[in-house]
Amino acid sequence: MRAAVLGSPIAHSLSPALHRAAYVTLGLTDWEYTAREVGEAALAAFVGGLDDTWAGLSLTMPLKQAVIGLLDGVDDVVRATGSCNTVVIDGGRYGHNTDVDGIVAAFAEGGVSSSTRPVILGGGATAASAIAAVRRLGARRATVLVRDLSRAEAASRAGDALGVTCRVGTLDDGGHVESADLVISTLPPGAGDAVAQRLRRVGAGVPLLDVVYEPWPTRLAAAWQGHGGISVAGGSMLLHQAATQVRLMTGREAPIEAMRAGMSAERARRIAQSGDPNPRASDGTSRPDS
Repeated sequence: MRAAVLGSPIAHSLSPALHRAAYVTLGLTDWEYTAREVGEAALAAFVGGLDDTWAGLSLTMPLKQAVIGLLDGVDDVVRATGSCNTVVIDGGRYGHNTDVDGIVAAFAEGGVSSSTRPVILGGGATAASAIAAVRRLGARRATVLVRDLSRAEAASRAGDALGVTCRVGTLDDGGHVESADLVISTLPPGAGDAVAQRLRRVGAGVPLLDVVYEPWPTRLAAAWQGHGGISVAGGSMLLHQAATQVRLMTGREAPIEAMRAGMSAERARRIAQSGDPNPRASDGTSRPDS
């Protein structure tokens, strides 16, 4: 069976290391998982060409929304968030959102199981998944801070669908961050640096998940820790969303620790190859789901 992660750019992806480690541990010796450079223009042809030798796809930017119209059905989380990062091929092409599982499980690893005052940085597709995640953690209200107020549409729509009232502001509203009981940054690499510079205080032990996983810690995560908060690595979200993908595609429980080891080994290999302890993608970005 075949599976792949699609996106553009895709060379940076850690998904192959995660999924291949799972296949080895599960004894799925005839399964393969590759990274494919596919942009929006080529997506329909690629999805239309999938046959029964394919188990599924992982999707990163810019494909999470573009793929939805090409599918035979989607789960409730995709409907609510408008974001699909997983396609399972089983008599059809069915879309799932495993980012939400990844966020919730990453917080659980850090001992966090509830939130009433969450703040989400960013307003796009990953922010919409973050809204669904904080709803699972019990939140009925959330503050969404964006660089420009026009960028909050996806998160606001998800809030409406999920019964989460979203208060939208700009990233200049640092007081909202400092009064949160949980923060999720869905900002692209470097965009959280300005927030880090403005931080003056953080509630002791308040968790921050930054979905950027390389370089780690990000400046925002380091500043957060410096003020007494707890940082939850974006790599943990990456691991757990991939674990749900493995379960959906194989029908088997994912071997979390083997996948964690596979991700660590691939990171170490890249560092040794590049000599850079904080490798980035060729375009300077790291995706939370790839």
